[in-house]
Amino acid sequence: RNLSFLDLCFTTSVIPQMLVNLWGPDKTISYVGCVIQLYVNMCLGSTECLLLAVMSYDRFTAICKPLHYLVIMKPHLCLKMIIMVWGISLACSAGPCILTLNLPRCGNNVLDHSLCELPALIKIAFTDTTTVEMSVFALGIVFVLTPLLLILISYCYIAQTVLRMKSNAGQRKAINTCGSHLTVVSILYGTVIYMYLQPGNRASKEQGKFLTLFYTIIIPSLN
Repeated sequence: RNLSFLDLCFTTSVIPQMLVNLWGPDKTISYVGCVIQLYVNMCLGSTECLLLAVMSYDRFTAICKPLHYLVIMKPHLCLKMIIMVWGISLACSAGPCILTLNLPRCGNNVLDHSLCELPALIKIAFTDTTTVEMSVFALGIVFVLTPLLLILISYCYIAQTVLRMKSNAGQRKAINTCGSHLTVVSILYGTVIYMYLQPGNRASKEQGKFLTLFYTIIIPSLN
């Protein structure tokens, strides 16, 4: 339910404004609208990465400890994990957004992008953006690489358990349980790592536009 709600918010924060700009001659967005879109995208992207890590723990418990699943994954624990995921994302996304919005642009308000996104806003700044880029990189490590490491550890244990299963039906059931989650993890993390964990001058502008549309529209639709 949380993943569905999150992806609904993700697409709602991007698609309506994008359709307005594509449909008519007016290609603008208000400053307040840009700020809101930037923060919402940062927050929802961070939440999705953390939520996928929580879901991998759920898969690990279901396959590796099936008899203890109902005891471990109590509704109270699930609620606490969800509150923690949303709380961390809401708090930590504010810092890079504030730093980016405070960069001097010397009147340059033309954004060569389909939405207000962090890398695109950093590129139009008329100053050294090393501090902001480093903060984004640090945030990427916390919200991308750390959850990814937890997911990989979970799937290492899952793989060991599946390989030890003597029943082919049990193995198929385990693969079906993890297949969709693993697909989403692979696509999302591959895209986000390319976007946020590389030096800004190496990122292709056109590739950046495409990948942004990919993880804000296509991946949520697949979910």
